[in-house]
Amino acid sequence: MGRSPALSAISTSAIDKRDDTMSEKKILSLTMNPSIDKNSGLRQLEPNKKLRCQEPTFAPGGGGINVARAIRNLGGDVKAIYPGGGPTGDMLELLLNMEEIPNLRIKTKNWTRGNFAVIEEVTNNQYRFEMPGAHLFDDEWKNCLKTILKESQTADFLVASGSLPPGVPDDFYAQLAKNTRGTRLKLIVDASGESLKRLKGSGVFLLKPDLQELREFTGSELLSEEDQTRAARDIVNNGTCDVIVVSLGGDGAILVTRDFQHRFHSPVVSIKSRVGAGDSAVAGIVLGLTRNMGLKESVMFGIASGASAVMTAVNELCRRDETEHIFNRMKEC
Repeated sequence: MGRSPALSAISTSAIDKRDDTMSEKKILSLTMNPSIDKNSGLRQLEPNKKLRCQEPTFAPGGGGINVARAIRNLGGDVKAIYPGGGPTGDMLELLLNMEEIPNLRIKTKNWTRGNFAVIEEVTNNQYRFEMPGAHLFDDEWKNCLKTILKESQTADFLVASGSLPPGVPDDFYAQLAKNTRGTRLKLIVDASGESLKRLKGSGVFLLKPDLQELREFTGSELLSEEDQTRAARDIVNNGTCDVIVVSLGGDGAILVTRDFQHRFHSPVVSIKSRVGAGDSAVAGIVLGLTRNMGLKESVMFGIASGASAVMTAVNELCRRDETEHIFNRMKEC
């Protein structure tokens, strides 16, 4: 199988300087299982007692929405697409508008879910309570697919990220890949479980699994870096994607295409919260590509974005100044 037009359009050489005033390409994000993330804190968790929490904060959540928020934090432009229903769907739309993120809500019957996280002060541990997503009916998820395909006709990148809610078939992302293959759109998917497995041979532009997701995809332990790189190359060679970036958390990342591979090491930073680090990394990668960075440099920018995210409090995601400082430091190494 030859090299795809999508990959050929991305230079693999590094570019030392960026011009943020250049015309950036159009990015869409897709979140099929969005949420409202409610965060609070308390002194100590105790069973069977009324626990007095601090005043909560609310943020729009879900994989693609977090990617959109991180892109916005980094100075980029993006449009977030998501299904949303009921008063909580109204609130989600309001929160996105408050953050000045252009968005397209596809209205659904069932209410959008809400998640809850609390930090225990005495231990600094965070407890995250993830609720099941709102069930989407057949006509609703099919309408989502139709709407996304229409919006994608004028886009350059589509980031589909996060879990699928009840009612949506496991091959939803695979259907999306099939319907966009051969177009100018470059599809980036960050998924897990069965929806990731169903992407085998689908020909997406870029996949970004973490190591555990790579193990689940291959059914192998992948204990050595050599095994991990070989597994990533097999995924590229079998036509699943043109590019794969395997996140190794604090140990960095592995980038593999048909033409080359590269091992990145993570910068050492202070850690406040790991929430949103993966979404920030995806945001950095796609934003780098829209700014005509080379592929290696875009992944490096993504790693810097993820490192910035772990330095911030819960739900803040990456910050532009910190990301650029880390990125420039990484380029000097």
